[in-house]
Amino acid sequence: MNLNFAVKQMKFRVNGIINNKLMLMKIKYILCYPILASILLLACSAPRMVNLDPITIVENSKGALVYRGSYTQTTDIINTRLDLSFDWDSAYVIGKATILAKPYFYPSDQLVLNANGFRLNSVSLVNGDDMKPLRYTYNGKLLTISLDKIYTRDQKYTIFIDYVAMPNKLKVGEDIASAGDRGIYFINRDGKDKGKPRQIWTQGETECNSNWFPTINGSQEKMTQELNITVPNEFVSLSNGTLEFSSMNGDGTRTDSWRQEQPHSTYLTMLAVGDFVITRDTWRDKEVSYYTEPAYASTAKLVFGKTPEMMEFFSNKLGIEYPWDKYSQIVVRDFVSGAMENTTASVFFEGLNMSEGQYLDENYEDIIAHELFHHWFGNLVTAESWANLPLNESFATYGEYLWDEYKYGRDQADLKGFEDMSVYISNKRKPEPDVIRFDYSDREQMFDEISYHKGGRILHMLRKTVGDEAFFESLKLYLNRHTYKTAEIHELRLAFEEITGMDLNWFFNQWFLASGHPVLSIQNSYDPLKREINVNIRQNQNLSETPLYRIPMAIDIYTGTKVERKEIILERQNQSFIFPSLSPPDLVNVDAEKYILAEKNEVKNMQEYIFQYQNAPLFMDRIEAIMKLKDMKEEAAARKVMVSAFKDKNWFVRHTALSVIENLSDDERKAVHQTLQDLATKDKVSQVRAAAVEKLGKYYRMTDNREVFDQTAKDKSPIVIRATTAVKK
Repeated sequence: MNLNFAVKQMKFRVNGIINNKLMLMKIKYILCYPILASILLLACSAPRMVNLDPITIVENSKGALVYRGSYTQTTDIINTRLDLSFDWDSAYVIGKATILAKPYFYPSDQLVLNANGFRLNSVSLVNGDDMKPLRYTYNGKLLTISLDKIYTRDQKYTIFIDYVAMPNKLKVGEDIASAGDRGIYFINRDGKDKGKPRQIWTQGETECNSNWFPTINGSQEKMTQELNITVPNEFVSLSNGTLEFSSMNGDGTRTDSWRQEQPHSTYLTMLAVGDFVITRDTWRDKEVSYYTEPAYASTAKLVFGKTPEMMEFFSNKLGIEYPWDKYSQIVVRDFVSGAMENTTASVFFEGLNMSEGQYLDENYEDIIAHELFHHWFGNLVTAESWANLPLNESFATYGEYLWDEYKYGRDQADLKGFEDMSVYISNKRKPEPDVIRFDYSDREQMFDEISYHKGGRILHMLRKTVGDEAFFESLKLYLNRHTYKTAEIHELRLAFEEITGMDLNWFFNQWFLASGHPVLSIQNSYDPLKREINVNIRQNQNLSETPLYRIPMAIDIYTGTKVERKEIILERQNQSFIFPSLSPPDLVNVDAEKYILAEKNEVKNMQEYIFQYQNAPLFMDRIEAIMKLKDMKEEAAARKVMVSAFKDKNWFVRHTALSVIENLSDDERKAVHQTLQDLATKDKVSQVRAAAVEKLGKYYRMTDNREVFDQTAKDKSPIVIRATTAVKK
């Protein structure tokens, strides 16, 4: 899913920044990243909260004898047809399931299905037009059907099940882990809440779809499907695949018939019902559509309108055209996660019901890109087990980076990478789990900052290690080789090794199959007699729990107007690198590409950080320098550079630099007053405008800012208006 740390990477942001990422759509809590908190005080002051049911997960102790492998496949579901109607009063799903199946490999005379909390009316074998009742046992969770004979893997059979699903009767802690696991939800079903529409929607990941139709749980089971959904005439329905036809029933209801002919995992089956307006778009010859409540139809294309461009970009970048029949996106109420990448029909939480002003503050474009990228990584090729979930979520997280890089440039993409790294590094779980891990206590543990943020950064390091061309050719091979199938982490490695000709076990072992990250101490010195630079790097991580890393990286040496790049490989605990230099360097920039996922303690003085800000080319160079200079605000030279950063090309650097205002002398404040007013009224990013308003109100009380505040009070951005209201009090 998209965001899910405890409930699916729901990447939940505050005021457009990332302060809160219920991320990983499974994160049922909100975190204000410690590394960013001091910078984003304004944004953190008014977080938008999503109330989700809390969950309690107990980590396994290190070395616990738990192994969560792939599920054994005994039956292969080929196709599922569901004929569905709904009892809104009772929140019942009245269903008829027709399942075409066969034994996976070994002969079998039974079919075992997950069906949680059903009332079963009949179970039959379909033989042409005839129905033959079958014997079965049912314990409330598993339906075990005795077939009429032993079938081989070359023999198909069709089972018909007449049932009623009762999701609201499932007991938390007994039938389901939390109220967020019901699988299907009836919103305002009695219509008494006048401020909320009546809706039905589903959420299947991880194993919740078996709460509303009989199936086989797990990511490994793939099928095609048909859903015939009977709804009141005034409502719209949505499901996977395409709408084949609609039939009027003459009783105020209509049956919509949806079909998807490409196989996908059973957890990706979805439906939604409600009063939605469909805003239609296209990509190449395929339908693209946005389902919103009528009140938000006017901004649907503003919010989702970049989708066709994303589809074109991802298709071209991966060398594989968007592989599904259509793509719909729907915004629902009270969603249990941030978003979910159901095949051809992604669901989003109500935060994407936005006005034009709200869109300025947080457009959730990252979530939109994340769910779309899943349609290659997660839907087309699916992790074969929950232990391999990073094959879904790490890629979808990195899809956000790729989109930002393409659309907005590397600066903005590296900000995204910085955010992801900050989320991961700031989480100090002990012991830290491996990225690919088979010892989780609960599969929901897989939806965390490891699978999302850390995994996305690992993919970026892999890209930097093998180079762009090899990286995307390897992804293309991986996707083609496993199209409409499942895969595990070793198959990703083998694809990279086949393309590059390299043995990459060392990379996958230390990053995907182990825990932790490097903790580096970095210092350099210049010997004027030997005329050489000594760069010493020490790995300080706990080697009893974390690998000794092999890290290829670049070091840029700046001397005057000359920059020379040195390629090194760090592979020892304490390693020195000697470079000849006729004169002392102005800057030694270790990890010059700024892509290593690590905690770094680097010894540099103020002049080196000033030089770094003014001369090194990357966003990470500049934000690193500004954050260090922030700690040197007593020095006039450091304050001067921070003031110059008010005009940095990256909004986050500008926002960060504004913290220097409180340390400026009276004369320095007077000198930047006009610049601050310009930022409050003219900056392109609302977070910066709001921060400038806050600074004007706090540190320029004796100055006449009424004209500025009159202008910002009319800003289209809600956070700028709120900031103005606060300073006027």
